Amino acid sequence: MDQKLQVAGTQSQLEMGSLASNESSHEFEDESLFSPESVIQKMQLGHISDYGSAPGGSKMWKNVVYKSIKTVIFSNKLNVLIAFGPLTILVHILTGHNGLVFFLSLLGIIPLAERLGYATEQLAMYTGPTVGGLLNATFGNATELIIAIYALRNGMIRVVQLSLLGSILSNMLLVLGCAFFCGGLVFYRKEQVFNKASAIVNSGLLLMAVMGLLFPAVLHFTHTEVHYGKSELALSRFSSCIMLGVYAAYLFFQLKSRKDPYVPLSEDDSQNRENEGDNDETPEIGKWESVIWLLIMTAWISVLSEYLVDAIEGTSHAWNIPIAFIGVILLPIVGNAAEHAGAIMFAMKDKLDISLGVAIGSSTQISMFGIPFCVVVGWIMGKPMDLNFQLFETATLFITVIVVAFFLQEGSSNYFKGLMLILCYVIVAASFFVHEDPPPEEKSLTP
Repeated sequence: MDQKLQVAGTQSQLEMGSLASNESSHEFEDESLFSPESVIQKMQLGHISDYGSAPGGSKMWKNVVYKSIKTVIFSNKLNVLIAFGPLTILVHILTGHNGLVFFLSLLGIIPLAERLGYATEQLAMYTGPTVGGLLNATFGNATELIIAIYALRNGMIRVVQLSLLGSILSNMLLVLGCAFFCGGLVFYRKEQVFNKASAIVNSGLLLMAVMGLLFPAVLHFTHTEVHYGKSELALSRFSSCIMLGVYAAYLFFQLKSRKDPYVPLSEDDSQNRENEGDNDETPEIGKWESVIWLLIMTAWISVLSEYLVDAIEGTSHAWNIPIAFIGVILLPIVGNAAEHAGAIMFAMKDKLDISLGVAIGSSTQISMFGIPFCVVVGWIMGKPMDLNFQLFETATLFITVIVVAFFLQEGSSNYFKGLMLILCYVIVAASFFVHEDPPPEEKSLTP
């Protein structure tokens, strides 16, 4: 009788072990390392990092590379525009037409920016929420920062300022407006709701960024500097260090002090969204594949950004378009391609908290991290990059933050609110189309 019980217990343990192995392919790796079935199964799934030296490894690597390229490159119709990248280099070598080079490089960067965001999301699934949040903070606006650093290296400080300012305006008005509009059309019979607490925190950070940009501009145009030409730059660098410190504290607050920055108010909704998140968080490519794709996309964006920046001034003259319009409107639309698509997709799935995090969170990253970071980089390069964005640009940002904060205070959205935000962006675009920077001589006049 005891022997029968032992046999039955052994069989139940074996059944439980087989169920556990089916649920988690990475448990008990040491015991299953020499199991041919588990090795073959992991090879089919593309997890080859632990089996690089296995027999037939070259064929296995080819299969994984083919699968990775198929998933990353050929799974998105937008990637058809990748072909414009090599075409940009070819046109630059053969013709040197700045307008055409600028246009082709814009088209070539759009899918790369979207795929960069995709690779970051895939890698974040392996690293966990803390490191994943830092990755999103670093690579979420990588396209804008790469373009800004290339422009800063060439001494095009106004292009840097305008492109970063345009990224904030684009995310707050165009991206968020399209998310509200599309989500409101899909769920037109009800008002979509989001967590007001996170929206208020981000609005406060944006107002702090406006304050950091406002004081250097006011100091310059009121001619109240103690040391003219030096106090403004010193204040900008000091404020930038403070803003970077605040952004670091904000990341710590979001990642450590709170379990989920965008938790809905009701517990039932919270549980439903957690279940939806668990179902959605299934990586499509491996961890090291994500790292490699991040490096490839970043390097290719850097190459095209150099051609893009070099062609800006020539494009302005060839197309008779102000540089302010190019920097504030055209460049950010390209850099925000990933955020734009993601925010609309989540809003149409009634996940407005995530859409708000994408749009407003990206604006917070640029204002509290991207702009101060460029000031510090310019400090290191010996470039006089400051926070004086001129009165017209600073006033535009201030009004935009106030308008968006007013729309977010109720904690709900509909398609009409989205339409108003989109039309506000149209007004901003028209304003910069007829706006032109004063000559450098007028900016440097002594009081």
